[in-house]
Amino acid sequence: MKTFLFAAAATLVITLLGAPAFAGTPVSLRMDTTDADGRITLGDLFDGVSGPAANMVVAARMGPTAVLDAGQVQVSARRAGFDWTNSNGIRRIIVREGLDNGGVSAGAGGASASAARGNVEVLAYARSMMAGEIVQPQDLIYVKMAGAPVDAPRDSDAVIGLAAKRPLREGAAVSLRDVAAAQVIKSGDLVTITYDEGGISLSLQGKAMASAATGDAFAVQNTLSKKIIQAVATGPGSAAVGPQARSLQARSQPVRFAAR
Repeated sequence: MKTFLFAAAATLVITLLGAPAFAGTPVSLRMDTTDADGRITLGDLFDGVSGPAANMVVAARMGPTAVLDAGQVQVSARRAGFDWTNSNGIRRIIVREGLDNGGVSAGAGGASASAARGNVEVLAYARSMMAGEIVQPQDLIYVKMAGAPVDAPRDSDAVIGLAAKRPLREGAAVSLRDVAAAQVIKSGDLVTITYDEGGISLSLQGKAMASAATGDAFAVQNTLSKKIIQAVATGPGSAAVGPQARSLQARSQPVRFAAR
C-alpha cells in the first residue's frame, strides 16, 4: 500500500511540475552569423544543429543586420533540443546579410572551416552612427567575429564619450581609429580666454582659428589686438592660457592619444 501511495505521489509531482529536464545536444555559436533571405534560423546561428530544427526560424532580419537577444536565442535552441551554454556570457548576437548557411552544420563530430580559425569576442556597434555622434554605453555590444581590428579597444571605456569621426555601421567591430575626442570649439567661434594664477584673473575675447576638443591646444586671434596666441580648449566657447591650460592639457593627453 505504501509503495502504491509513493508511486501515485511521484506521478502527481511529475504532472504538476513537469518531467525532469534532459540535456540537449551541445551546439556552438557560429563565428560568422549570416543569412541571405531574412529568415534567421537555428542553422544560421549554430554549428551542431541538424535535421528539421536547422530550418527553424527564430527571428527576421529587416535590414542589413539584425541584433538578437542571446538569452532568447538560447531558449529557442533549448526548445528545439539543443544546448548552447554561452560560456562567454554574450548578450547580443549580430546577424548580417550574407551567404546563407542553409541549415547545414558541421555536425557534432566536426568543426566548420571557419570555426577552425577560432572565435573572437569583440566590441561592436549596436546601431549605426553618424559622424560627430557621441558614443554611449548602450551603443556598444560584444559579438563573435572571425577576428578583431589591430587597434580594437580592450574595454568599452576607451571609446565611450568620444565622437564618431565618420559614419559607423551597426554590427561593425569597434576600432580606435573610428573615434576622437568630441570637438567643443569650431574654427571661427568666438571664445572667452581666461588666465588664472595666484589670485590674478584675466579674460579676453578671441576668435578660434581652428577646431579643438577639450584639452587641445589651438590658435586664437585676439579680437582687439589681432594678435595670435595659443590657448587650450576647456569647454564650449571657452579656453585657458597659463598654468590652468598646461594642467588640463597634461590630463587629457593619455585619453586623446589612446583614442587615435
